[in-house]
Amino acid sequence: MKKILELISNRMEEAFLACGYEERYAKVVISNRPDLCEYQCNGAMAAAKAYRKKPIAIAEEVVAYLKEAKEQADKGNVMFSQIEAVMPGFINLCLDGDFLASYLNGMQKEEKLGLEEPGHGETVIVDYGGANVAKPLHVGHLRSAVIGESIRRMGAYLGYHMIGDVHLGDWGLQMGLIIEELRERKPELVYFDENYEGEYPKEAPFDIGELEEIYPSASAKSKTDESFKERAQAATLRLQEGYAPFVAIWKHIMAVSLADLKRNYGNLDVHFDLWKGESDAGPYIPWLIRDLQKKGLAYESQGALVVDIAMEGDSKELPPCIVQKSDGAALYATTDLGTMLEREKLYAPKRYIYIADKRQELHYTQIFRVAKKAGYVPSDTPMDYIGFGTMNGKDGKPFKTRDGGVMRLEQLITDIEEAVYGRIHENRGVVEEDTARLGMEMSEEEARDTAKIVGLAALKYGDLSNQAAKDYVFDMERFTSFTGNTGPYILYTIVRIRSILKNYQAAGGNVDILAAENPGRILSPQGTAERELMLELTRYNEVMETAFAELAPHKICQYVYELANAFNGFYRDNKILSQEDKARQQGWIRLILLVQDVLAAGIQVLGFDAPQRM
Repeated sequence: MKKILELISNRMEEAFLACGYEERYAKVVISNRPDLCEYQCNGAMAAAKAYRKKPIAIAEEVVAYLKEAKEQADKGNVMFSQIEAVMPGFINLCLDGDFLASYLNGMQKEEKLGLEEPGHGETVIVDYGGANVAKPLHVGHLRSAVIGESIRRMGAYLGYHMIGDVHLGDWGLQMGLIIEELRERKPELVYFDENYEGEYPKEAPFDIGELEEIYPSASAKSKTDESFKERAQAATLRLQEGYAPFVAIWKHIMAVSLADLKRNYGNLDVHFDLWKGESDAGPYIPWLIRDLQKKGLAYESQGALVVDIAMEGDSKELPPCIVQKSDGAALYATTDLGTMLEREKLYAPKRYIYIADKRQELHYTQIFRVAKKAGYVPSDTPMDYIGFGTMNGKDGKPFKTRDGGVMRLEQLITDIEEAVYGRIHENRGVVEEDTARLGMEMSEEEARDTAKIVGLAALKYGDLSNQAAKDYVFDMERFTSFTGNTGPYILYTIVRIRSILKNYQAAGGNVDILAAENPGRILSPQGTAERELMLELTRYNEVMETAFAELAPHKICQYVYELANAFNGFYRDNKILSQEDKARQQGWIRLILLVQDVLAAGIQVLGFDAPQRM
């Protein structure tokens, strides 16, 4: 189904061509003066210079053609109710009410509400998550997970074959640190017996609690004990070279960590198609180093191997990319390049999308350029990097616990659920008896379940509604509010629509029949609020496509917020359930069903759902 702007632009192109002007001047945009018109075409301004005419003269010609076409058209083929040329050469447009209703009725008939699927099954790799094993997820991991999950869902909704990869940090110095700390704590373990030749134990010599304590202890020790740090570096290199005892320890670390990571990402409703890490790139690295040297791209600098990435036209000096340390160990850049080789071999993606802290911009610039320079990724394959800002506290500094520590992600989720539960308790009342379901009050179980759903929406929407590159302040009170530009407000609007539909059913109406048959067709709008709501709905497919093209989930947030506002304005102005004109009432029910479906599609790609009631 064509987008509304596409249909309007097609009509304008026809008019410009008929008047002797190139169709490229016929572009239509949403008006920035909604008090004057709904859409506008400014092409006459640009065409004036090319055709040596006054802009207003060109605009008046085009408007005259459109008005004549309108007079000659059948009633069902009238697109505009208002066509006006305005000084110095703008063309102002308003849609005909019947045309507007017809477009929305068409949306309801189509799969995905008329959204076209430009993806056509093309494979896109999304690299997000980026957690380090043996370390708990904390608030610093939130943005990558939430933004990445939304990007993955947005692409899948548009018909792309999206492959989400967590890309774990599982092969770097932290492994050597853990191994050496474990050696100091438990030297009797068989992994540290050079003469041991048997099979290694299947059970890990630690649980997740111990593991999460071992790493920070080892990390702190390496900052003050140079000898310990050197042993950890040596252990890291031995692991990367395949030393069996250390590989066995590494497998234990992975098994224990992955179970915990999957649980925590699951609590955030974030999912990955691949649970790969830096280690998976290991088999590709020897060939990678040889190939970079063979092609004359990698050369020695202070004992390390580096590749120049500077290009003519760079606005600032960019340092070479280090692909191998002086001791022969791999770095993040090396494993990232090895991962690209594997991805090309296994998936041949048409696009790469990486989500990481914006402070890593240089790293991604380097590896993208090396990959293209060496021919590992085709030159025409887009490689996008979304660098996100910091989630800060109200003091403007990175978000911390009350005692100044880094907050675990599961604690943040618990805190926001508790805040939402408190609002539910305050707004509706919570009792233990299940009979509460019959009245305004909620049972304890339902309130807790609802708090989980709404809390997740508050957390994700609070993050995604900000442009990714910008820092933002995490404000628990604002994010959990049921009013304003928040996740709970969007959910409350969906719940309100469900309540209207339920009451309509209770009064004898049949929503299922209306959704399937013509008697309940959306009618031409009567009032301003109804028209504004209908116009907002027409933007749906344009917004969904644009948001993914620009990798901008915040545009979907802004859209669902504006749609929710438009619905609530319509709801205030119209008494849906007491409307005596049955045809009008049925049209309104169909209209709010469409609103519900569009809002549901929006929050689904943002990564959360709506409860039955709030």
